[in-house]
Amino acid sequence: MLACRCYRRLIAAASGSVPSCKKFLVAHSHNPQRSCMSKRQRPTMPQAAASQAAAGEHKHTNRLAKEQSPYLLQHAHNPVEWYPWGEEAFEAARQQDKPIFLSVGYATCHWCHVMEHESFESEETAAIMNKHFINIKVDREERPDVDRVYMTFVQALTGGGGWPMSVWLTPGELKPFYGGTYYPGVDQYGMPSFPTILRRIAQLWSTKREDLEEQASTIMGQLEEFTSSPPASPGTAAAAAAAVDPKQLLAAVRGCAKSLMKGYDPKLGGFGGPPKFPRPSEINLLLRAATEQAAIGGKGGGKVGSMAGSKALSAQQLLQASLHSLQVMAAGGMYDQLGGGFHRYSVDEYWHVPHFEKMMYGEFLSHGNHQTRHHPLL
Repeated sequence: MLACRCYRRLIAAASGSVPSCKKFLVAHSHNPQRSCMSKRQRPTMPQAAASQAAAGEHKHTNRLAKEQSPYLLQHAHNPVEWYPWGEEAFEAARQQDKPIFLSVGYATCHWCHVMEHESFESEETAAIMNKHFINIKVDREERPDVDRVYMTFVQALTGGGGWPMSVWLTPGELKPFYGGTYYPGVDQYGMPSFPTILRRIAQLWSTKREDLEEQASTIMGQLEEFTSSPPASPGTAAAAAAAVDPKQLLAAVRGCAKSLMKGYDPKLGGFGGPPKFPRPSEINLLLRAATEQAAIGGKGGGKVGSMAGSKALSAQQLLQASLHSLQVMAAGGMYDQLGGGFHRYSVDEYWHVPHFEKMMYGEFLSHGNHQTRHHPLL
């Protein structure tokens, strides 16, 4: 059941800084003063775009043409009947008794632009959206409060998150009942297409609406319970960590290392297929597992996954997988040879073509390289 899966992931997803979901939904209507950008700071529509709109050169123009966010203006001429986040959209959903489709992104988001081109610029897909949903577009840089609440839901539901964020809400209380991130325009990447998702949700809303609304209430209750709880004090957290059985901790590290090594690419390095991400925390876990195993049985001993019927992994194998992955990343196009640091991920499996975006958390990989150079097994 969806609510059960959500419940199991809530502790990890609902960090202490998440605002109270209940308080947020009570005060959901648009308030310009809550935007991150003041009117003076907000960029205005480029003159060229304004002239085109005034001259009627676009086939479609929706309500976003009156907004000031660069991201929203990028969608102003989609065939989708977009609304900005606000009371006009909420009232339309209540009056027409339609669920809300909420799309959240930002101006420099690559996959946001991909989804726009594949789905939101499509006349056929827009027809489905306009017929069955009230469609709201939000710039996460303008409304981080909206983004934060519904991203918590998506993370709890799917175990991950990102942008574009796609969430479906009840028309009355804005409670989420389904969500995800990027959906392709056609069935590919092992994912159902966005039109397929839209049709399925529209069908369920018309045939099993009460179940969806009950599910939404259950999920929001769980989110409210966890987001309203006070964060643990440093002393409480330290006591909880000290209470963990070292044997259980070692078993968890071993289990994670074994699972990660199943996705290791021994030929090209890294883990999984394209797009390939650096995943520095996973490499650090392998390094820790290698250290633990070496302490038990030397460089070649201390097997990981020595259960019957499974292939054991030595400390040296774990270290080699980490080193190989770091070496191919540093030698490929993902490493910025001029400015230093690493781009967010490699588009191809060979680490040749980077996605030209640097994230602060991604620069943690540099620390991983440093740690590896001074690893006790080297």
